[in-house]
Amino acid sequence: MGGNIRNGEHIHHDVNFSQPRSFGTILKSDLKETFFPDDPFRQFKGQPPLTQAKKALQYFIPIFQWLPKYTLSSFRYDLLAGITITSLAIPQGISYAKLANLPPIIGLYCSFVPPLVYAIFGSSKDLAVGNVAAASLLLAAEIQTIVDNKTDPDLYRNLIFTATFITGLYQAILGIFRLGILVDFLSHSVIVGFMGGTAVIICLQQLKGVLGLKKFTRETDVVSVLKSVFSQFHEWNWKTAVIGIIFLVFLLFTRHVKKKKPKLFWVNAIGPMVTVIVGCLFAYFAHAEKYGIATVGHLNKGLSPISIRLLNFDPKYLPAVAKAGIITGTLALAEGIAIARSFAMMKMEQIDGNKEMIAFGMMNIAGSFTSSYLTTGPFSKSAVNYNAGCKTAMSNIVMAFCMMLTLLFLAPLFSYTPLVSLSAIIMAAMLGLIDYEEAIRLFKVDKFDFVIAMSAFLGVAFLSMDVGLMISIGLSILRALLYVARPAVSNIKRIPNSTLYRDVQQYPSASGVPGILVLKLGSPIYFANSSYVKERITRYVEDEKSTEKDCDIEHVILDLGGVTSIDSTGIEMLYEVRRNAEKRGMKISISNPRIEVVEKLMLAKFINIIGKESVFISVDEAIEACRFNLNQSKQERRSSNVSNEVEDDTYIDDDKLSRCSSTSLSRRQ
Repeated sequence: MGGNIRNGEHIHHDVNFSQPRSFGTILKSDLKETFFPDDPFRQFKGQPPLTQAKKALQYFIPIFQWLPKYTLSSFRYDLLAGITITSLAIPQGISYAKLANLPPIIGLYCSFVPPLVYAIFGSSKDLAVGNVAAASLLLAAEIQTIVDNKTDPDLYRNLIFTATFITGLYQAILGIFRLGILVDFLSHSVIVGFMGGTAVIICLQQLKGVLGLKKFTRETDVVSVLKSVFSQFHEWNWKTAVIGIIFLVFLLFTRHVKKKKPKLFWVNAIGPMVTVIVGCLFAYFAHAEKYGIATVGHLNKGLSPISIRLLNFDPKYLPAVAKAGIITGTLALAEGIAIARSFAMMKMEQIDGNKEMIAFGMMNIAGSFTSSYLTTGPFSKSAVNYNAGCKTAMSNIVMAFCMMLTLLFLAPLFSYTPLVSLSAIIMAAMLGLIDYEEAIRLFKVDKFDFVIAMSAFLGVAFLSMDVGLMISIGLSILRALLYVARPAVSNIKRIPNSTLYRDVQQYPSASGVPGILVLKLGSPIYFANSSYVKERITRYVEDEKSTEKDCDIEHVILDLGGVTSIDSTGIEMLYEVRRNAEKRGMKISISNPRIEVVEKLMLAKFINIIGKESVFISVDEAIEACRFNLNQSKQERRSSNVSNEVEDDTYIDDDKLSRCSSTSLSRRQ
């Protein structure tokens, strides 16, 4: 109900007190808002069955959406982009497979079948698919806890494939059931810290290749890695170290060129491939192995073999394998979707996170069947794809075709690749993941985010990758709970010469109506925060009474516009607030309640208790009605021969409003 009283005219804007919806209707609405906030099926409404089937096919398999409209002009750009990212995929594939303690050829397989599957199911035009460093190291660290890759390399490889299958299944299930909200707990600060810590660990581990060490620790923390490096000081190979430093300096120089001249991005893109080619030529003509410089070794020609029969679901290994698949799958999802959204924003486009999850899941399931391990959308390769001018996911198909030719005809040529050149490629890539500038920005903008990032960084660097990730995710969840458990409750007043009501702490010049306190509640009210909300309301009433000594508080208006839901504990809290207010001679009114809140307040009889005339559609109308009631009560008291002293204190006219507002403003200032 509610309304405005201006110039004696009562203008009604009724609050909708319709019959509360049924439980089934409410549940359907809540599920839709939770799992289908983008309403993906709205495009099917009112369409003929054939059109609906066509749109459904295009929605779930995006290649049918862009392929019929594909042009030769777009293919020219995609062809260039695909060839360019292939030059990066070959050295990175070999390097990251080495990081996962897998045969180098498996790294090349990761850029053959998975990109083809992603091109069919993926919705991003810019994402380039491949294996990544962080997931490779994390997956290896988890599987090595149950099987040593040196003592039983076949079982180790099979368990990696099994973990990849579980990753794909997990990712696809998340996408199908619209559970992308779970990945949101990997906040930006978590990813920044985790990637930085992982980069440090990976760089230190590459000292094995740079220094030509044959034995190395299986641990992934800084202390263990440094101990392993310096305990073998007498085995350092200075020839390998010199070559590694030269390659690393060259790669860092190409990155510097890209930063200074963005149009020369291709210099940085082909840097790793140049490193591999030069390394191969050097190793071949200089007979590098005679000087203790290890090479990749024999690489078989041929396409990736079917590996579905190699999947191992032995109960003895399954718990650890499932854990590895879920942890790395979550990380790969968060990284890949974040990268896809970043590039989509640059083109003013949108990415459906749930569709991306399905695409990632399908490509990892297919990859586990074709001798590939976990793949996602690496930033370096996707950035090259974007800068090369890709138009569609066809660039992934081009990359897969180029990789097929490489596997069929060129793979043996890479057998001469020095391991030190791969270490240099990995180190150069990892140094780019340590984002000092972002850490500084987090420190300036949000100290808690900085703490989360540093927890992830230090946890990964000095404990382990999974422990560091869990600690930082735990802190992120704790922060989210604190936001909900300690919601914003603010005292709002009117900004001069406007109808806007804002927090007086942010706008000290805002003024209120004597005798009326307006409080804005800014979050859902439920069992975890109801006591805090009640305490804040009580404190504001006390503060207002102590500040406005000449103007007694007679009306408290609760603006519920920011309250999206309320539970039984929250409703009981409102009852307590009303009872306490009545004892002090105050009346409670509410404004702008959402339909979900109104329904529960009606079912709990709270609306009946305070009266529908105390529920308003806006703060402005609530204040006007309360002002009218104050003046009306004054007139009633005056007609009953109330003393002049009391009359002077309670009469609300323009002069009194001006005096009280001026007093309030001067005290705040």
